[in-house]
Amino acid sequence: MARLDESRPFIAVNIAVLTVSDTRTAANDTSGDTLADRITKAGHHVADRTIEKDDAGAIEALLRKWIADPQIDVVITTGGTGITGRDVTPEAFDRVLEKRIEGFGELFRMLSYQKIGTSTMQSRAIGGVAGGTYLFALPGSTGAVKDGWDDILVWQLDNRHMPCNLVELMPRLQEHLTQAAQ
Repeated sequence: MARLDESRPFIAVNIAVLTVSDTRTAANDTSGDTLADRITKAGHHVADRTIEKDDAGAIEALLRKWIADPQIDVVITTGGTGITGRDVTPEAFDRVLEKRIEGFGELFRMLSYQKIGTSTMQSRAIGGVAGGTYLFALPGSTGAVKDGWDDILVWQLDNRHMPCNLVELMPRLQEHLTQAAQ
């Protein structure tokens, strides 16, 4: 159960939002709008936001750009996580991730199962870390964005969440680099 330690000061993180779609535009990107709105309402900052076609190379290039940007702590994508031929977001993630957060996809599908039943098996939601940046890929439906944010990410991206959270680990995400240099 989520518990916040109100004695700790809230730490806002900078989050980039990517909608992966061949058909969405800024005018009809309801999933991206929902995610950006929830990020802001939680007290975080939308550091960048864009829409990219279902092209693994283009998605990878954008992920690498955001991973290299010290002003971006987290990347959340929506769309392209299904199993059709054009769904390539997990493949782009595989090209950049240093470590997977296996529990994210597992937890997302467990929570989603309670709402959409066995259809959740079609989701390849994925999470991980690269270059000290967290990356999470959510399905493209507005409902999936709400589930992923409201039930998982809003809590793990709040440094007050107990017993632990992803924000408190941020300073340690690149420890392997300093250890390798010694």
